[in-house]
Amino acid sequence: MSVSKNKVTNSLLLSEKKSLFRFLALYMAIGLVLISVLSVYYYQSQEKLMLAEQRASLVKYAYIQTKRLKVLHHFFDERTEYPRDLRFNSGIYDLEHAMIFSLLKDKNVHFDEGIYLTDKYIHFVKTLDDFYLGTKYLVLEVIDDGVWRSNAWKNIIGYGLFSFFIYIVFGLYLAKLFLKPMRDSIVLLDRFIKDTTHELNTPLSAILANIEMMDREVMVDKNITKLNRINIAAKTVSSLYNDLTYLTLEQEKENKDETIELKELIYNRTEYFNILAQSKKLECKLDLVEATLYADRRKITRVIDNLISNAIKYNKRHGTIGIVLREKSLIIWDTGIGVTEDKVPFMFDRYLRFNESEGGFGVGLSIVKTILDEYNIAIVVESKEGKGTKMVLRW
Repeated sequence: MSVSKNKVTNSLLLSEKKSLFRFLALYMAIGLVLISVLSVYYYQSQEKLMLAEQRASLVKYAYIQTKRLKVLHHFFDERTEYPRDLRFNSGIYDLEHAMIFSLLKDKNVHFDEGIYLTDKYIHFVKTLDDFYLGTKYLVLEVIDDGVWRSNAWKNIIGYGLFSFFIYIVFGLYLAKLFLKPMRDSIVLLDRFIKDTTHELNTPLSAILANIEMMDREVMVDKNITKLNRINIAAKTVSSLYNDLTYLTLEQEKENKDETIELKELIYNRTEYFNILAQSKKLECKLDLVEATLYADRRKITRVIDNLISNAIKYNKRHGTIGIVLREKSLIIWDTGIGVTEDKVPFMFDRYLRFNESEGGFGVGLSIVKTILDEYNIAIVVESKEGKGTKMVLRW
């Protein structure tokens, strides 16, 4: 019994799981954006730190190279070779940014930046006060070894994954904390349905049995009318009771699959609901051929009962119900109130009701979908508000 209870409860909490997944998806997206922003900020800060460390060396190199340019400027007749250094490459440019001489590998110089990083090189731009050899800008270039970049990525990946894991754990705790009222409400509803189902069994059986035993031939017309009303009410409650019983007690029972003669079964169920249809002056159009289905009779009966019951319940007075049976399909349609197109995908959600004027807990179509999925039977719903609904089953 505990296994059945757990499965039923898990099914009942499907809406909670959907809410949890949606919350976590949004929460994870926000977390990824936050971590990405922090990672970019950290990467940029490491780049700035590296450039700050390189600046000290490059300032010293620039001072040395400036002294060499000064010597070359004053002794140009004796020294005509541009000074070189194995530690860096350099280039000199005039006031108009025109190149005078350059040993730079990357000659695309950003004169408005003091120090900057390109794909492979670090450049340092030094503005000279004295125009040695016509030079206004001295540009130094050193190779970027990439060590800082590797360390930055290691830290981003390592600390990022760890932070994201902690973030997700905290998110799960928050989600369960926020969803606890929903869980408690659904579990309370589940317990109420089970208790109600148990209490309904005896009085409902007594009412139905006594209605069948009453002799209508000795009754006056007035009393027959009253008895019919009682019968209608009892069968309405009986249909709801059968759904609740299946939901709380029977759905975990082992299947007893057999070859079902659907035509005979549909005739029997329409006869059972005939008094409900008559109460709303409904016309029932049957177009049935011989067809079979290998399944559990108890479950298929629940499917047919729910579809016929809904076609009656949500129909208009003097409306029409149609049942079309073919070898591999069953169609049940009505001329009832229907629903808007945007609500059709949610018709099989448990406890969800679109019309509060009719009784019920909103479990019938959920049971139908569960059974059909179990036997790989497809169901398509076509509905228009104010015009009716068509249920198409194919196997």
